Amino acid sequence: MSASTGDFVTPGNLVEVPAGASLGSGLSENGSGAIALVSGIIISDGDTISVDANRPETNSPQIGDDVIAEVTKLMPKVAMIRILHIEKDGGHRDLSAENLFADIFVTEIVDRFLPSPGDAMRSRDLIRARITQLEPNLKASTRGSPELGVLWAICPACGIELVTSDDKQDFNVDCNRCDYSGYRALSNGFGHGHTLGEDIQNLNQAGERWSAEAEGNLGHEGARPYLSPMADHRRGPSHQAPQAAMRMRSAITGKGGGGARSQRVQHECKCTLCGTDTTVPFEPTAGKPIRCKDCMDKVKEGKATKEELAAEREVLTKARSEASELAGIKLFIARLSFDASEDELRNLFSAHGEITECSIAKDRDTGKSRGFAFVKFASRKAGEKAIKELDGSEIHGRKISVQESNDGGDRGGRGSRGRGRRNRR
Repeated sequence: MSASTGDFVTPGNLVEVPAGASLGSGLSENGSGAIALVSGIIISDGDTISVDANRPETNSPQIGDDVIAEVTKLMPKVAMIRILHIEKDGGHRDLSAENLFADIFVTEIVDRFLPSPGDAMRSRDLIRARITQLEPNLKASTRGSPELGVLWAICPACGIELVTSDDKQDFNVDCNRCDYSGYRALSNGFGHGHTLGEDIQNLNQAGERWSAEAEGNLGHEGARPYLSPMADHRRGPSHQAPQAAMRMRSAITGKGGGGARSQRVQHECKCTLCGTDTTVPFEPTAGKPIRCKDCMDKVKEGKATKEELAAEREVLTKARSEASELAGIKLFIARLSFDASEDELRNLFSAHGEITECSIAKDRDTGKSRGFAFVKFASRKAGEKAIKELDGSEIHGRKISVQESNDGGDRGGRGSRGRGRRNRR
C-alpha cells in the first residue's frame, strides 16, 4: 500500500504521487514507483510532493564558517586538521565524509613569520579556524580574528594542559609541572573554548621579529620532526638523528657513512627509444623500456611519434627473444624407468645441445628414483628441439614424456610429484 500526503514514511516506503505532480526532496523513483529516501511526513504544495524530514540535514561547511578542529598532521608547510564541529545554527552536528579534513598553510596560522606550522601548533591541539576555500579541497585559516587559533594544548613533555604565560620572550605558554615553554597561535578562547573573556592577543606578538633564542628553535625549512606530541621531549629542540636513521638515509641517498655505500650504483645501458647511451640506478631488465630523460619527457608529454614507438617495440621484442635464448630451458622428464641413471640421461640429451643440469628425483628416505628427472639446456632452441625428438622415445623399455618444466610455482611442483607417484604405482 502506497503512502499519501500526511502519512509518515521511512526509507523504502512506496509513495503515491498524484497525476501531474513532480518528485521533490526525500523521494526517488524506481521500477516500483516513487519511494521515500528519508523518514518524515509526506507534504505537497500541489505541484511537488516531497518528504518533510524529521531530522536536520547534514551540516556542510561554507566559506566564512568557524569550525572547531583537531590538528592531526604537521607537514613542512601545511597543517592538516580534522573538523569536529561547525559553529553555526541549523543542521545536524554530523559532517559528511568529504568535509572532515582541511588544510591550513603556514602563512594562514598567525600574523607572524613562521618557517613551519609546527612552530605555532602541535598534533592533538584543539583549534578554532575559519573556512576560506571549499574546492577542490577545504582550506582554513586561524588569522584575522582574535577568536581564531589554538583553544587547548598539552605539554609535549609531560602531557598536562598548558597555560598562558609571558615570563619568557617570544614564548606564550608554559607547563605548570615541568620546565617546558613554547609558542602557540592562541585564540582568546584558549583554556575555556568560548570566545568571550580576556583578550590575550598580545601574547601572539603579531608582526614582531623573533629573538635570537627563539629563532634557534624555529623549524626552518620544515626540518623539525613534529612526529608526535612527545617529539620535543624525546629529541629536544636540537638533536642528532639516531644512527639507524642515518644509515637508512645513507642507503637511500647514497650520502654519508655508517657502513652504507658511498654512492648509488649506476648501470650503463642504451635508451630503447633513441638508442643513446644512458645510465639507470637499477639493473635493467631485458625487454623492458629503458629511456633517457629526454625520451621519458617526450613519452610523458605525448610527443613520441608512432614510428618511434613502433621501432622501440621491435627493439624490446628482439631483446626479450635474446634474453630467453640465453636463459636456456629446463625440461621435465616423466614416466622414467627406475633403472635409468643420470649418466644415461645426460648422454641421451647432450646429443641435442649443451646441458647445464641433469638430475633424477630421489626418495628422501630410500634414495631410490621417483620416476622423473630434470634436464636443463643452455640454449632454448636446443631444448625445444630435444622435446620434439625425444618425447615418446624409450629408455629401458619405457616411453618417456619430455616437456618444458614449470617448477617456478606450486602447480608445477605438485604436478611433478603427482606424476612421480603415479609412475611408482
